[in-house]
Amino acid sequence: QVQLVESGGGSVQPGGSLRLSCATSGFTLAYFAMGWFRQAPGKEREGISCIRTADGSTKYADSVKGRFTVSRDNAANTMYLQMNSLKPEDTAVYYCAVRRNLGRCSLESSEYAYWGQGTQITVSS
Repeated sequence: QVQLVESGGGSVQPGGSLRLSCATSGFTLAYFAMGWFRQAPGKEREGISCIRTADGSTKYADSVKGRFTVSRDNAANTMYLQMNSLKPEDTAVYYCAVRRNLGRCSLESSEYAYWGQGTQITVSS
């Protein structure tokens, strides 16, 4: 049974940092691309980052490029998202997800089969 559990969310002031973790089980993390998504109230879910071990590729949305860094520890079955220079517009529920096949890194939510429950991040002074 595939499971993904996010942790590390919370409240932070603008300019602050947080690190999200996505602990996985039920599949071999190294085989699949993994993604981070977020959804703010009243907005569509946005793909913000992905990582794929097979070719070492990563991808970022323009909204987070240069501020967020995705990484993974295959031995620990965990993916991370280091978020720096946080802005109020980063406030959202953040989700991790695993691709439905062995395809490339993608920021399209339709490419992902399994999702975590989400963790709230609030950036406010």
